[in-house]
Parts: sequence; C-alpha cells; structure tokens
Amino acid sequence: MSKSRRISGGKLKQPKKMGIIYIFLLILAISVIKSLFGGNYSGFVLSGIGFLMLLGSATLATKGSEQERKYNEATFSKAPSVPYKKIAAFTLGITVFYLSFIAGGKELFHALFLGILSTIGFLLYYGFDPSKDKLPETDGVSADMVMESLAEANEKLTSIEDNISDISDIVLHGKLGEAIKKSRSILEIIENDPKDIRIARKFLVVYIDGIGKVVDSYTQLDESDIDTDTRDRLYDLLSDIDKKFDKEQERLKENNKFDLDVHMDVLKEQINN
Repeated sequence: MSKSRRISGGKLKQPKKMGIIYIFLLILAISVIKSLFGGNYSGFVLSGIGFLMLLGSATLATKGSEQERKYNEATFSKAPSVPYKKIAAFTLGITVFYLSFIAGGKELFHALFLGILSTIGFLLYYGFDPSKDKLPETDGVSADMVMESLAEANEKLTSIEDNISDISDIVLHGKLGEAIKKSRSILEIIENDPKDIRIARKFLVVYIDGIGKVVDSYTQLDESDIDTDTRDRLYDLLSDIDKKFDKEQERLKENNKFDLDVHMDVLKEQINN
C-alpha cells in the first residue's frame, strides 16, 4: 500500500515553556516568607492559599504542555480527553482574582478585570489544548484498532527492553537489542501506512509476544545455570527471528510497491479512456 505522509507534518511546533508562571510562583513564595517572618500571620495565610492555588495552576499548565508535546510528536493520536491548559487558564484567573480582591484588598471590578485578563492572556500566549483527532486514513481498517495495536506493541517492546537490561550475556543482549530495533522499524512502517496492519497482524500478535515470553523465562533463571546447548539454541532462534523480521520489512515494502503499481495502472487506464 502507498506510503502516507506523516500527519504531524514537517517540523514540530513545540509547546511554549511554563517559565513565566513559575517566576510568579517564586515572587509569591517570597511574599509568603516575608509575611511569616514579619509577623503578619493573616497575610501569611492569605498569601499561602494564593501560592497553593497558583502552584495548582502551574502544575495543570505543565501537564497540558507535556500532553500537547506528545500529541504533536505522534504521527496520529486522539485529542486529549482532559483540556489541562484550559483548566489551568481558568484556575489562574480565579487565583489572580483571589490575590487581588481577597488577599490584596482591590475593588471587586478591578479584581475581576485582572482575573479575566489573566485567563485571556494565558490562552493567547500558551494556546489552547489540541481539539482534533489526528486519525490515519486506514481504508476500511478501524483507526482505533490501529492505534491500540501499535500502543500495545510499543508497551510490550518497552517491557522487553527493561528485561533485557538484566541480561549480562553480551551476545544475547546484542541479538535481542537488534530484534527490538527491527521491531520498532516495522511499527514505524505500519504507523506511516496503517493499512499495512492487515498483513502484519502475525508480527504484532505472535512474534512480539513470543520474544517477550522467551525473555521473561530467561530472566527468571540464573544465567550461570543455563547450559551451552540451551544458550546455542537461543542464539539460533534469535538469528531466525532476525531473518524473519528482515523478510517482514521487505514484505511490507513490496506491498507498498504493489499498491503504487496498482494506482499507476488505474490512472493510466483512466487517461487512456
């Protein structure tokens, strides 16, 4: 099948840093400390509450920024279910209103104006949370199924990588590392052209699971108890897996070439007619 473009496009737009909020947090923290050491206990309590409110807003903003970064980096993804940046903006507005009206003694409308201005300013500067799903063209294949399958496969590979770190056998460690590398390459091919998942189901379901089970069983044993025959069989198995993954990549590429040929033939026939 033809290779689709990465939905995320060229250079990724990274979310802006949350540094400004943390600068205000630092200023407010200094105010809280001054109130405490100055004996202004009511001011300490009021400023302390404001500090906690602002800290909550900063935490939400940071989480929203990280959520946006992951969304931007993904080739396709669903829009975040929780709009952390929007919640942070309104939380910031409420915090500014509190600090102005209750802690600062400003007039009600003045405090409301500052609160609304803070909310709008946050949204204008940091932007809104992603709201549109980046779903692939799957030609009859469920986009949700594709995303779930790839996410599950990546989680399994990450788990295998964690277990590999406990293996001291250099040869085995290297062979497993190469298998992981080629597995991720195959996942990237599927990610770029999700329709390929129909011919790569065995890889996703059988091979990755099989490697995971072998690694799990191996790591549960003391490596010194594994005899030479078993170790050699394991080396041979991983060599076979390496060849199989090479064939799997080639099969997916050939499938893309076949799809290109089909589209070219169809276009040529349309031109001739």
